[in-house]
Amino acid sequence: MNSALLMENLRSIPDFPIKGILFWDVTTLFKHPDCLREIVDSLYEEYKDAGITKVVGVEARGYVIGAALAMRLGAGFVMARKPGKLPAETWSESYTKEYGEDRLEIHCDAISSEDVVLIHDDLLATGGTVAAVSRLVGRFNPQKQYMGFIISLKDVPRVEAFPEDVETFSLLNL
Repeated sequence: MNSALLMENLRSIPDFPIKGILFWDVTTLFKHPDCLREIVDSLYEEYKDAGITKVVGVEARGYVIGAALAMRLGAGFVMARKPGKLPAETWSESYTKEYGEDRLEIHCDAISSEDVVLIHDDLLATGGTVAAVSRLVGRFNPQKQYMGFIISLKDVPRVEAFPEDVETFSLLNL
């Protein structure tokens, strides 16, 4: 897609959070109402006929669009959070990202086998984060999983392959 409006309002920050990383800052898109509307509208158009019943937002930037998209799709919203942030029983999964290791958790009762799940995050780089979330979601044996992003970095090698039946979509391919 690579919308001119989104590209004009997207900020990049070299050497953040560590030297050698070019950080794509989607907060500049979130503060611009026309960009925010275009992101939600475009993702809605992509998924409106997919039967999505739950949107899983990945901490923290995945919450912004994930919650708005869930509301627009008439779906529930589930948070994938860092350890110790969710109050009830959780399942946890570790992952490696471009500059370290981390874990994410989801409540054990957040998704059912009847659900069709869209995992949403702001950016797909090496894929470690979203692969971990996909493994967490997979524990619930949902009917289907999708992955949606604002940005996908084309020239970054993926650390893990996603399951073949998980379709991915990105608004911006950089």
